[in-house]
Amino acid sequence: MKTIMDEKKVQKAPRKEVEQKKDGQPVYSIENFNLWYGKDQALTDISFDIPEHQVTAIIGPSGCGKSTFIKALNRMVEMVPIVKMSGDIKYRDNNIFDNKYKVEDLRTKVGMVFQKPNPFPKSIYENVVYGPKIHGIKNKKVLDEIVEKSLKGAALWEEVKDRLNENAYGLSGGQQQRLCIARCLAIEPDVILMDEPTSALDPISTLKVEELVQELKKEFSIIIVTHNMQQAARISDKTAFFLNGEVVEFSDTNKLFSNPSDKRTEDYITGRFG
Repeated sequence: MKTIMDEKKVQKAPRKEVEQKKDGQPVYSIENFNLWYGKDQALTDISFDIPEHQVTAIIGPSGCGKSTFIKALNRMVEMVPIVKMSGDIKYRDNNIFDNKYKVEDLRTKVGMVFQKPNPFPKSIYENVVYGPKIHGIKNKKVLDEIVEKSLKGAALWEEVKDRLNENAYGLSGGQQQRLCIARCLAIEPDVILMDEPTSALDPISTLKVEELVQELKKEFSIIIVTHNMQQAARISDKTAFFLNGEVVEFSDTNKLFSNPSDKRTEDYITGRFG
């Protein structure tokens, strides 16, 4: 059986001389991306590269376009009928809006974990194998291996290995969120998008998810929207600060928090607004 690690050995390549010059090749390249909800512009001229095998945090005040942006990365935002877009978003050099590029193929490579845990009303086992079954995997032995590997990857195996046939709703909130991460891992994605994944969790569960993110970045590229600046500082390698639908600043997390280039960034992280 092909493992997640086998899938994710990506050749590193030199990057152009920009602030991110030491990173690997970008997993996403966003260029002059704009988005409107009807006549209201939500994102304006978004342009930056997201590196692979790192955690990229998206921060900013409520309503600044963070969630809209992350949903655009796997084309979920298109589900809103009044959305219009211009510009480019490339995932590994593929224009995700190209008519030849199937949205199903993109979402196989780019998994999503939402703000609130959303397990299916099924057993823990059936939650994890849902994606692989859709992709045609029927062999029970293979599915068993996927369940164990995915739950271990989500740091949940030891807690649930003796109750795999129980309903997922019986898990705690933090366990449900890690189950959703395991469900995401089961399809062996390349990128994991996380939209405020700990906002509904208690501090102990939040810490477990943060520790998990640090482990997962060894094999995946992770993009996380968070309203918690301390969380962004703790777990991310890169941070993008969004304000009024624009990227004010994007750089190494340590630099952005210790020596921001833009006064608006400094005002936000020091609590002067937002």
